[in-house]
Amino acid sequence: MAKIVTSEVSTASGPAQVVSEQPVAGKPRFLVALTHGAGGAPETPDILAVRDAARQRGGVTALVMQPYRVKGARAPGSAAKQDAAWTEIIAALRAATPGVPLIQGGRSNGARVVCRTAREVSATGVIALAFPLHPPGNPEKSRDADLRAAGTSVLVVNGDRDPFGVPEPDDATRVVVLQGEAHALTKNPAAVGAAVAEWLDALLS
Repeated sequence: MAKIVTSEVSTASGPAQVVSEQPVAGKPRFLVALTHGAGGAPETPDILAVRDAARQRGGVTALVMQPYRVKGARAPGSAAKQDAAWTEIIAALRAATPGVPLIQGGRSNGARVVCRTAREVSATGVIALAFPLHPPGNPEKSRDADLRAAGTSVLVVNGDRDPFGVPEPDDATRVVVLQGEAHALTKNPAAVGAAVAEWLDALLS
């Protein structure tokens, strides 16, 4: 049985909640920290598919509820404060699992956070699920700069029916577009897991 631990991580913005799971056997090969969209929780089908792919490859997994959601807010507020809290969370997770590569992932707004902070926390890779390229109906307000800020290998998984748009292939290391999926990425979690598994195998080889 895997060891599952629920804990709190203190940040300047308040506590975050983390559900961590250790590999069933052997030493951890890497650490994967995963977080939610603006008003959601980390237990969405796409995030759980990423968690399972990482777990099958010997990773420590951490599902993170950010401080604003722990407080009950739906809007993340200041991007600077959100990013600062995330770096504090990652520091605590790395202290608990030292000496292994860090991969961080998130969906929607959480995908923006993990891209923006990847360079600062020295992430080996980033998984951006349902990356919100622009507000619906406003393609001129592109957020592709967040993707490019990562400075490391970035996997994007978006649906072809996502009203927030789909990043271009040159915005990330790999862009996977799932047919028939909208922003929620709920129709085929197995396809999300397969894309992540292939990318992880290449990244960690």
